[in-house]
Amino acid sequence: MLAGSIKLCTIALDTDERGFGHQNSDAKLPPVRTAFVLDMAEDRPIQTLAVDIGGSGTKVMVLDEEGNPVTERERVETPQPAKPELMIAAIVELAKGKTFDRVSVGFPGVVKAGVTKTAANVDAEWIDFDLANTLSQRLSKPVRVINDADMQGLGAIAGHGLELVITLGTGFGGALFLDGKLIPNLEPGHHEFRKGDTYEEQLGNAALEAVGKKKWNDRLQKAIASLEHLFNYDMLYLGGGNAKHITFELPHNAKIVPNISGLLGGIALWREAEVGAKGRG
Repeated sequence: MLAGSIKLCTIALDTDERGFGHQNSDAKLPPVRTAFVLDMAEDRPIQTLAVDIGGSGTKVMVLDEEGNPVTERERVETPQPAKPELMIAAIVELAKGKTFDRVSVGFPGVVKAGVTKTAANVDAEWIDFDLANTLSQRLSKPVRVINDADMQGLGAIAGHGLELVITLGTGFGGALFLDGKLIPNLEPGHHEFRKGDTYEEQLGNAALEAVGKKKWNDRLQKAIASLEHLFNYDMLYLGGGNAKHITFELPHNAKIVPNISGLLGGIALWREAEVGAKGRG
């Protein structure tokens, strides 16, 4: 679907191998997920509801087709326990009163074909939970789901060379891109870093609160040096809610990106669908 006059259409939510749902609008193949009719007769560009699910907070924002904010960012505390039904209810409540045609979701864990496969910082009920299909049914809109660090990266990268994105929040997330192409579900936070601990154990929010900002910054400097030797990246982006606590001077090929990138990346999940629509003419 393209900008301009949006007509009555049937959407079948399909999936692909990279982990998020996509549209199958020619209806020649049986839908893998939810099929529904969207009556979008009004003459306006398509709008996307971007959702960033975090271990401590869940955020939403509506974006236009260029990825520019249409609404203010809204945030609620992530329900505790962070079970699927409670969190989906929170997203549905945040979506009320907003005009949007499709949904992009960043989830803090591995996502395959719209299904959440891990749950390190949320309730274990998320393991093997079909988030794309469930949320699509609740909102009556097509939904794509991706790892939250991957979505933040989509909103931060330049699209040239090898780019690594690290998110510093409740946990420690990561995303890797080569010339703008995502290598999904990297999850470096669960790899061993130092002293038998993982990156997340040494640099997640619990570690920050336990050891204080000075020692946490010392650890982060060591982590950056380790990651640069491991990936030989061209550029490193540091995001997430705890990036604001960085006090040391970053290397020349590293920069802090705003936390809102986790929402702005939501538009990139739909770009291929738009390219496919243009190709069908």
